[in-house]
Amino acid sequence: MEGLAIRPVSTADWPAIEKLFGEKGACGGCWCMWWRMPRHGKAWEAAKGEPNRAALRRIIESGGQHAMMAFAAGEPVGWCSFGPRAEFPHLERMRAARRAWDAGTWAVLCFYIHPRWRGRGVAEQLLAAATARAFELGAREIEAYPVEWKLGRAPAAFAYTGVPAMFEAAGYDLVACPPANGRRVYLKRQG
Repeated sequence: MEGLAIRPVSTADWPAIEKLFGEKGACGGCWCMWWRMPRHGKAWEAAKGEPNRAALRRIIESGGQHAMMAFAAGEPVGWCSFGPRAEFPHLERMRAARRAWDAGTWAVLCFYIHPRWRGRGVAEQLLAAATARAFELGAREIEAYPVEWKLGRAPAAFAYTGVPAMFEAAGYDLVACPPANGRRVYLKRQG
């Protein structure tokens, strides 16, 4: 896509992230913290909104967040978070993701595309950039957890991890599949 700049998130990017995510934190107060919590339920409900916003800000400003951002004419239009799988304890609770992995296993977790920019290929470009960056940083393999939606196109609120076709087009292979609507696990290995 012409005019789109994609780059890694820096410690100075908090204002751009806040602008992109808006008051609701991209998805109902998540602020891209869902996978970082080992358990949800009451703890998740209490963290939504301001606590998650503050937690992500600390991570960003400390340099502890792996993410790519897309900008158009200097305005933030897209986000893709990724990182070493060990940083995301909630993955251990996802049945489909239970597989052998090690320190070389990374994960592509979340996408947020500004509503005016959806359907224009921004997520695909962010995925390509995140995949390349993860391998540059030492990933041996990268997992992804897109949602399979059997009733047509997945609503944006459920497609925050991407959709299978996007990962297939990027060379990821299906390694685990739930029987109904749910998260599939895709994998791409170095080389």
